[in-house]
Amino acid sequence: MATATNTAPSSITFETSPQHYHHWKLDFDGPIATLSMDVQEDAGLSPDYRLKLNSYDLGVDIELADAIQRLRFEHPEIHAVVITSLKERIFCAGANIFMLRGSSHALKVNFCKFTNETRLAIEDASQNSGLKFLAALNGICAGGGYELALACDEIYLVDDGNSAVSLPETPLLGVLPGTGGLTRVVDKRRVRRDLADFFGTTAEGIRGKRAVEWRLVDAVYPTSQFKDRVAKRAQELAAQSDRASAGQGITLGPLNPQVSDDGIAYSAVRVEIDRDKRVATLTVRGPEGEQPSTPDAIIAAGDEYWPLRAFRELDDALLRLRLNEPAIGTVVVKTAGDASAVLGVDDTLLAHQGHWLVREILHFMKRTLKRMDLTSRSFFAVIEPGSCFAGSLLELALAADRSYMLNDPDQPNTIALSGINGGPLPMSNGLTRLHTRFLGDPERVNGLLTEEEPFEADQALEAGLVSFAPDELDWEDEVRLAVESRAAFSPDALTGMEANLRFAGPETMETKIFGRLTAWQNWIFIRPNAVGEHGALTAYGTQKRPEFDFNRT
Repeated sequence: MATATNTAPSSITFETSPQHYHHWKLDFDGPIATLSMDVQEDAGLSPDYRLKLNSYDLGVDIELADAIQRLRFEHPEIHAVVITSLKERIFCAGANIFMLRGSSHALKVNFCKFTNETRLAIEDASQNSGLKFLAALNGICAGGGYELALACDEIYLVDDGNSAVSLPETPLLGVLPGTGGLTRVVDKRRVRRDLADFFGTTAEGIRGKRAVEWRLVDAVYPTSQFKDRVAKRAQELAAQSDRASAGQGITLGPLNPQVSDDGIAYSAVRVEIDRDKRVATLTVRGPEGEQPSTPDAIIAAGDEYWPLRAFRELDDALLRLRLNEPAIGTVVVKTAGDASAVLGVDDTLLAHQGHWLVREILHFMKRTLKRMDLTSRSFFAVIEPGSCFAGSLLELALAADRSYMLNDPDQPNTIALSGINGGPLPMSNGLTRLHTRFLGDPERVNGLLTEEEPFEADQALEAGLVSFAPDELDWEDEVRLAVESRAAFSPDALTGMEANLRFAGPETMETKIFGRLTAWQNWIFIRPNAVGEHGALTAYGTQKRPEFDFNRT
């Protein structure tokens, strides 16, 4: 098998802003925003490939994710978003094949995971923020380009005799659409399985009326009518939105992390890295000082409001650990601060969750916690005196694979629940982490949520809220041995085990997408038929033909 080289830079930054975009243009016209793709060929994350035909790499999607986030927080007046292309006769050719071919296995998988999360953020904005998305396919739309369109509420294709939608990964590359394309085709677009089978094995795609009849797009319009019909439909979608015209939004400023060889420091989050042990310690600090208690005060605080700031920093830290620290397999999760201050912020969020900005903050907290659920690292929560695992920050412990809580009668150490643990922050399976934790005893959840007093270590253990509660004599050795033994296991086995265990309960389109990504796409990306010396991905763009091992396994 050919050895892949990592074409990405050693450190990827996930922060950007519209004035720094290379590949997207964002325009506003009343309640309509137009997000136009215009990928610059020579502005990829690596000079080893050129982003031709609006093909994309991770950098293109980082900008897209930023644009979606800013539409939610900075532009509450926008009710509909048109996603289109500024290039003639081409919408998007999908993920750049030469980028994929030259990337490490880890980068390929994490690239697919991030692009999935971005598309799910589009769907989340439609479902929960009243932002309706229309994909205006003004030309050929292939692979990841069509997967972007699938994330939108409606898809319109120009009928010029040439433009088509396609998912050509299987016939051309020997892999799968890595951004949930097959799942969305049958689960979201409700395309018949036999038609989807033909579609997924036809490199040239489907165009015109057949694309409409097969439910792959919502309508096709001739070139002469395309822009006008799209504009009219965008206005109709905006009128259907339940998003209130809330006036001025808030600006999401830079996070300005201090990055060093052994960690990352933000205002409320700190990551300390022990490379010899392959362990990181991630600490989230609770709120300090007086916190806003009304929507007007929250708006005035802007992006410095503690839950928004802390969870933005947590989100950035998780992404940096994923992409920049592949050898760090275990993350010890800690908190520090006043638990009552966290509970006070939770009360404010719950009291005003109907307000547009509070709603967006809660949904962002939800998406960040999902990012943690979907990160292929082992998370161990360590609960010590001085921690503030309460309410929204208790979700970090509930998201962890295990939790350890010191049981020392001489040192106060408690955890606490709030109403925020009962619904606003669901997992990908649609359930809260509490309900997922107690699938076998759902009545326990209601009882726990009515408990107003904090839980001491022995009470938390009895209630099932923590995994272990060692006393002060065993504490250091038990936690140390747990972390050391975890780091010694096969990371591949752990990734598979954790992904299987974290999403108990009902299946959703979201859990299907990530379950299939973790298992099948992960597997296919290392098979010789895809990336071997004579594999399809290796042969693409050369005069060689792929050579397959035709044994089914």
